[in-house]
Amino acid sequence: MYLSSLRELALGSRLKALSDQFYTAVDEVYRACGAGIESRWFPVMRYLRDVGPTTVTDMALAIGQTHSAVSQLADRLVEAGMVVRRRDPHDGRRSVLGLTDAGERALGALGPVWLAIRRGMAQALGPHGLIMLEAIDDCEKALLDRPLVPAILEQRAALTRASVEVVPFDPALRDHFRRLNQQWLERHFHVESVDRTLFADPEGLILAPGGAIFFALYAGEVVGTCALIRESEDVFELSKMGVDENFRGLGAGRALLEAALAEYRRRGGKELFLESNSKLDRALGMYERAGFVRQSSIRPGSHYERADVYMVYRGN
Repeated sequence: MYLSSLRELALGSRLKALSDQFYTAVDEVYRACGAGIESRWFPVMRYLRDVGPTTVTDMALAIGQTHSAVSQLADRLVEAGMVVRRRDPHDGRRSVLGLTDAGERALGALGPVWLAIRRGMAQALGPHGLIMLEAIDDCEKALLDRPLVPAILEQRAALTRASVEVVPFDPALRDHFRRLNQQWLERHFHVESVDRTLFADPEGLILAPGGAIFFALYAGEVVGTCALIRESEDVFELSKMGVDENFRGLGAGRALLEAALAEYRRRGGKELFLESNSKLDRALGMYERAGFVRQSSIRPGSHYERADVYMVYRGN
């Protein structure tokens, strides 16, 4: 599933989808069994039965929902005749919620249904269900000890002090070479056979013949890559420049380009070219500012179907 690929970034969305799925399933069970309540009523009604009359504020704290959400739910339950609002006998300025006789009767008949829900969940989810419950317990405890927003903002503040670092090829990073390039190729074009060949063996086809591969790191995350491919004795191609689209604006592309140009000069290259596409305005502008000049026609014997731009480096 798509959301699962986003991991922590989609945690709220995934939990919301699971929550909706559970609510829907239990509501179907309640209807099939003739129960007089809805699944979303359960926390409030069960708490009032187990603890007794209480305020909306205390209820919200106890069940981990907002004051507004509990107040709105209480309004529905009052309308349904399951809950009543009364003046607090200890403080006439506030009201408390309590179960009505109808609410008591509705809950009193649900024991067999709840038992079926427990056993059905265990059967449907297997051991993963127990693991999930334990994980939720741990998550709730962790968030009580360390609220989420300050933890995230602390990390964000640390990241504002980080800068892009360019490193040479490392076998441990090889899959990022494919990942980052495949990302932009699939977004704008398609992955061609020449791309797949290079992704499958970058060491043998790029490094061994005298080329180089660079990676851009931001706070330890691989956010970009590029390759300097040796075409012939003194001729090199700048290729496979890919920057994670979620990390634009950090200067990763420019840092990679500068590293590739420095390596080209270090190796005493006499000609450096690249092939691109006119759709990629942002990249072409970066290449032009670095000293690449667009040629009047595509490169003879071009490697790529997508290439309609041929540029040659004229910088110092």
